[in-house]
Amino acid sequence: MPYKKQKIEKIFFTIGEVAGMLGVTPSSIRYWESNFNELAPHKSSGGTRLFSQNDIETLKLINYLVKERGLTIKGAQLKLKHNREDTVNTWEIVNRLKVVREKLVELRNEMES
Repeated sequence: MPYKKQKIEKIFFTIGEVAGMLGVTPSSIRYWESNFNELAPHKSSGGTRLFSQNDIETLKLINYLVKERGLTIKGAQLKLKHNREDTVNTWEIVNRLKVVREKLVELRNEMES
């Protein structure tokens, strides 16, 4: 049996990597960090922000509330503070529906070809 390298998953991501994942600027992430207590990335001795997977999920939720739902920062803060579980459930449903829509569009395009 040939040697198979194990896939190593990253534990921490830099602000540039996270910004690329979300399609936002690093300054947006820094701004959200200063306004949302839920977001607290680790900082290296040099001051580099290191985001965990949990931080990234929080950022995705903030991005959804601010960019897609059009809430203000204050509105997003209130949503996360008073109704976080329902907000997360709604966000997950929206993401699943987007995946289903993409697959349906893909199928339609295949059928038209």
